[in-house]
Amino acid sequence: MRIEQLEYLAAVTRLGSLRRAAEELHLSQPALSETVRNLERELGVGLLDRKRSGAKISDEGRELLPHIAGVLDAVDRLRRAADDQHQVSRMVRLGTVNAATVPLLVPAVREFRAAHPLTQVEVVTAQQDAIQQGLMEGGFDLGLVNYLRGDDLPPGLHTTELLRGRPVVCVRPDSPLAALESVTVADLLAEPLIVMRSGYVMHRYVHRLLRGRTPSFSYSTDGAEMGKLMVAEGLGATVLPDYSVLGDPLERSGAITCRPLADDATEVRMVIQRRRAGSVPRAARDLHAIFVRRAGEPPHRGTRADA
Repeated sequence: MRIEQLEYLAAVTRLGSLRRAAEELHLSQPALSETVRNLERELGVGLLDRKRSGAKISDEGRELLPHIAGVLDAVDRLRRAADDQHQVSRMVRLGTVNAATVPLLVPAVREFRAAHPLTQVEVVTAQQDAIQQGLMEGGFDLGLVNYLRGDDLPPGLHTTELLRGRPVVCVRPDSPLAALESVTVADLLAEPLIVMRSGYVMHRYVHRLLRGRTPSFSYSTDGAEMGKLMVAEGLGATVLPDYSVLGDPLERSGAITCRPLADDATEVRMVIQRRRAGSVPRAARDLHAIFVRRAGEPPHRGTRADA
């Protein structure tokens, strides 16, 4: 038995239907229904009356509600007590994919450090799956990951969009590609290409962009920061979200620049995630708020949405 199963059932009871509970919890109705079914199997009691018109709490389920409320109250007291301890937390662990933007990450951490001088921030670079698993298991407090438009969001995580941009070709200013207004796939294939390893959103995007075609020469690297350094050293070009390049120290110094891809309307989004269930340390909440606020400031102003 898991706490979220009881919380989901309580939501169905409070809102009066499975559909409305699924909407509030940001879950699909079948996923919510299956979660409750698993609880029913474990308890040996039918908790919902499922009809063609919808599903509502059953009479047997209502008889168990006082016990469920008691468990949830006890869990809430435990979370509040844990939150009191978290308020003096001396560590916030932030997982980030390599294509997350340095121009947003560094100022946010600097501002947080000024407000929380005794709290360490541990920034851990990892792939998206590892970050999300760490968030679910409590290894990370916050995570910065990228999505392509249309990707599914994990239901167990609270997701807030920070930045929205387009893939661009990152090159040295003296590269032949820098002389172009926009870069075609044919242009890109004619130059050495630095690609992200499998497991990163931009690896998936470039694989889709090239459609099986092979560049003249390619390197594989574990993230955007090394990719940008390789570009600055003249080893080739790479494809990254524009928000990972614009404002980067290498871009500001003139070591790298970027050009849009021709005839491509792909949208990349950077989001910040945290667990839905359980208390969030105050320090982590403060860092989360700093990221959200700074993402709305120039040069990062854009549309944000909770999911």
